[in-house]
Amino acid sequence: MENQMLRILKVEPGKPPYEKEIRDKLEDIQTEVGGLFEIIYLPSGTLLCCNEEGKLNGMEPNRTVGDDIICGPFFLVGDNCDGEFASLQDSEIAELTKQFAQPEQFTGQEPGLQPRMQFFTFG
Repeated sequence: MENQMLRILKVEPGKPPYEKEIRDKLEDIQTEVGGLFEIIYLPSGTLLCCNEEGKLNGMEPNRTVGDDIICGPFFLVGDNCDGEFASLQDSEIAELTKQFAQPEQFTGQEPGLQPRMQFFTFG
């Protein structure tokens, strides 16, 4: 669908999450995360969309997810199981709002703030 609207949950550093609607377009997704984006699959079946270079660009630490710290703004969105984004449902909004409700404080010394790079060699 052209210009389909997505219901997302936006999470910014130091702020509580809030519900928002965005167009399902590359430019809008990049605007929400401040540049190139990556997708992280969460155990809840939802997707976390964040800036893939957030740590390298020195973006502000936001929230701990698993054993990593996401830097910069991110949003949570549904997965339609066909490789496309889907709007979050009321129950997902409520669950995710509770999960990410508390803004975190970081000292800057956390191991999760170090950029990770993997190198592959072919031999």
